Amino acid sequence: MGEQRVSLLSDKSQMHRFVKQLLTDIRSLEYMLENDWFESGITRIGAEQEMCLVDNKSFKPAAIATDVLKKMKKDTWCETELAQFNLETTQEPRELTEKCFSLMEQEITGKLDKIRKKLESFDSDLVLCGILPTLRKFHLEMKYLTPVKRYHALMEAINAQLEGQAYELRLMGIDELLVKHDSPLIEACNTSFQVHLQVDPKEFVKMYNIAQTLAGPVMAIGSNSPIVFGKRLWHESRIALFQQSLDTRSSRYFMREKSPRVNFGNGWLQNSILEIYKEDISRFRVLIASDVEEDSGKMITKNKVPKLRALQVHNGTVYRWNRPCYGISPNGQPHLRIENRVLPSGPTVVDEIANAAFWLGTMVGMADEVDDIRDLISWEDVRDNFGKSAKFGIDSHFTWFKDQKISACDLILKKLIPIARKGLKKRKVNQKDIDKYLGIIEARAELHMNGSRWQLRAYTNLIKQTNRDEALTCLTAAIVKNQRKGIPVHKWKMPKLTDLKSYSPHKMLVEEFMITDLFTVRKDDIIELVADMMDWKNIRYTPVENSKGELVGMITSQQILNFYVNHGKNNGKQKTLVKDIMIKSPVTIDAKANVKSAMKLMKKHEVGFLPVVVDKELVGLITENDFLRISNRLIERKK
Repeated sequence: MGEQRVSLLSDKSQMHRFVKQLLTDIRSLEYMLENDWFESGITRIGAEQEMCLVDNKSFKPAAIATDVLKKMKKDTWCETELAQFNLETTQEPRELTEKCFSLMEQEITGKLDKIRKKLESFDSDLVLCGILPTLRKFHLEMKYLTPVKRYHALMEAINAQLEGQAYELRLMGIDELLVKHDSPLIEACNTSFQVHLQVDPKEFVKMYNIAQTLAGPVMAIGSNSPIVFGKRLWHESRIALFQQSLDTRSSRYFMREKSPRVNFGNGWLQNSILEIYKEDISRFRVLIASDVEEDSGKMITKNKVPKLRALQVHNGTVYRWNRPCYGISPNGQPHLRIENRVLPSGPTVVDEIANAAFWLGTMVGMADEVDDIRDLISWEDVRDNFGKSAKFGIDSHFTWFKDQKISACDLILKKLIPIARKGLKKRKVNQKDIDKYLGIIEARAELHMNGSRWQLRAYTNLIKQTNRDEALTCLTAAIVKNQRKGIPVHKWKMPKLTDLKSYSPHKMLVEEFMITDLFTVRKDDIIELVADMMDWKNIRYTPVENSKGELVGMITSQQILNFYVNHGKNNGKQKTLVKDIMIKSPVTIDAKANVKSAMKLMKKHEVGFLPVVVDKELVGLITENDFLRISNRLIERKK
């Protein structure tokens, strides 16, 4: 959840004090490692569960997190997240043995049930999903930021580092997303199921390199984030979205390399966990400072274990997908953990525990089978596998040990699951747990079905039948329904529009409803071009824009018809241009207006179209045909 007692760096002296404290923490950590202060000989696991809060009727984000938490004051395991529509729970650390996985499933399910009970009074529910399908760009405006000091400080600090004019999102999948955003709050799109593994300090290098190697395959089978703002993108779009949402870099003429704060790493870990911390301090400027003073150096001299708060704060602002973590065990000894941030939230709790069991089993099993994984696979292939997995998920093909080429499903079924089974058996994990959770991973691979594949199939089918908003609503409603039943995702049925009990499109905003794939012309284009284009694409309304993308007029099919009736198709030697007949001041509407207002405006002005304009820029179009489609769907629902 991160250190909450932080502040924005206000002056150079505060910066210098914090950096000095940070360097002292590094030296203290180095001393503790050299002198065997760390707990060893025990393997503990833990997890953090992130979730989205949604309205029960619209299944869109419900910005009620702080209000919900007021009703859960005694439940310290539940905390805020970056956005007001997110919550996070922490699970109790437990040893990797016996019924650890079934106990963790029971714990998470029990906590989610408690949250759901509190949500009833808000007519809301929770959703476990890497990226909520109904989330829209306007939900990521700063007014949705959770009013916590740490989050405000972090947002301001990241904005201060921004080199360009805005944060840019660029992803290409089935669809394409190309959009700018004015704040790093877009990070709040992502919800994860973060799994922790405590490791012995002497084994940290070996275990961390194994974690890096397994990141691609583990993400491939567990991907659950394919839809962003109604666009079908990467199977695990969280990876690109998280990096780009906090990427303050701008493009340059010269190819100077600068790492983003969200990254996979730049090479194998060689000798110590200290390499990661030292690299992150060297590469990334301090963003925020700890409000609590702690001289870790003096504590070390007194033989006391420090919290290393400065190091913890800085580590919390650098987002490695396998993050090193320092902590203090109940017995007072410090320990080291690897935090797996690759896994998305959902599709169900049982799916999440299956992902955790697969990762943890393969981690400890692989450590038993190989001395040094760097001898079997190159760093470049590991990084390439990670990138492929983010894009293609369960459809990926990897380069594995000894340069073997293998599909994700074959790799998991033939090589990794057997290793995971051996690893869990050696740790004396309950056999029923092993069979249950690894059986889910096996079924996904055999059926070639995980959360992302299910969402992509379902959504593609739904948008062929209705508008994008209803399709996303129906999809999210089905996710909620299946999660409540606890059915693993490979058994989910495809949703049908008739499954959605109610749908109220009148509350939609124009930007949720408008057409954005527009065919436009310029005012100096000839009428023949417009006429043929409208005929080819079977459209009735064509916006006229200038070179800056600003709306300057509209052409309708009726105008084209009237022109040819009056002048004929051959208009002599004189060429008629768009500007000669276009509507020069069309009625427009803002993207933030609701659909009901749009209907009233069209009726008032007796027009069949409304260009959507933001700061003079044309961003979309609404026509009477769009309203007709919604009306038909509502009529069908009442039959």
